[in-house]
Amino acid sequence: MRIDFPYNLKLYPYYFQNRTKYLSIFAKSIFMKNIFQQEVAQEIVERINNLTNQSQPLWGTMNVAQMLAHCNVTYEMVYDNIHSKPNGFMRFILKSFVKPKVVSENPYPKNSPTAPAFKVSASQDFDKEKNRLISYMDQTLKLGESAFEGKESLSFGKLSSKEWNAMFYKHLDHHLNQFGV
Repeated sequence: MRIDFPYNLKLYPYYFQNRTKYLSIFAKSIFMKNIFQQEVAQEIVERINNLTNQSQPLWGTMNVAQMLAHCNVTYEMVYDNIHSKPNGFMRFILKSFVKPKVVSENPYPKNSPTAPAFKVSASQDFDKEKNRLISYMDQTLKLGESAFEGKESLSFGKLSSKEWNAMFYKHLDHHLNQFGV
């Protein structure tokens, strides 16, 4: 019995030349950690606590305090009523083109474009943003995975808990990697 691997190396020379990059993405997508589990949430909090006000990005333009504020926007959209819901047309665009990338288990590429609602350019208080992010994570952990099953997203409509996990974990992991923690 022959099993065809979808990335036939003879047919995909580009893949073969860049196999480390693709295998890394493949491995990360298979082993997506669950932010709703205590040990995973604690690991993320430890990584956040390894940041300092002097931490420098390995790529991108945000400083560390802006990055923390940027990460808080995802949680503000869940817990705080400070962001408006996109209009019908914009929501259609977001659900059709952005949602598949955001809720998939594939990691974000470096220097990905940032949605306007998530852009943070003003100066931010590092300790305040760090504490807010940890507090949001604690709140999410206390609510648990079942609270997010079928929960409405401001931009994407109803999401499964798996999609919420991918959105939360992947975003935090991306930016913590950006700052080398």
